[in-house]
Amino acid sequence: MTRVAGRPTPGLPASGRPALVLGIDPGTAVTGYGVVAFDGRTPSLVECGVLRTAARDPLPNRLHDIYEGVREVMARHRPDTLAIEDVFYARNVRTTVVLGHARGVILLAAQQAALTIHEYPPAEIKKAITGRGSATKEQVQFMVARLLRLKTAPQPADAADGVAAALCACLQSSLPRPAMPTLPSLASLAAKRRA
Repeated sequence: MTRVAGRPTPGLPASGRPALVLGIDPGTAVTGYGVVAFDGRTPSLVECGVLRTAARDPLPNRLHDIYEGVREVMARHRPDTLAIEDVFYARNVRTTVVLGHARGVILLAAQQAALTIHEYPPAEIKKAITGRGSATKEQVQFMVARLLRLKTAPQPADAADGVAAALCACLQSSLPRPAMPTLPSLASLAAKRRA
């Protein structure tokens, strides 16, 4: 298993410990994760990255690597909550089943760590972050960067998806919500890329 660690973010709130949410975008090849601190008003990125498994390894070995990688992240940050992307139904039934296995070992690790678990369909995460359930990956990445006041979106895209799941839990909590910036149009995103 290869772990690509992310960016620590300085300046977490000093007055009491903020809630820590571990967001996960599950996959058997690449599992994206993001740890977000939330003080009830402002989310802050603590760390993000991906857990990669070897494509040639048998599925049980890959699931073990995902389980151990997630447990390592949990041990390092001691989050309060897990926010995980729910199963989407792919055209290929085998893909859906294998994704379910990855989610299973992640949910097991979270249950063993006594975390509060929130499962969100992909469209619900997109809607919480961008205001639209049909938003593109680029729009989600843009809004993740805006909400966390980052110069660029977390990389790779799987890590940004894990961060988006964590932000979804923060934004849908009963705590006061941060102000949502406006969603850019596809045309403005394309213009920025050309510039």
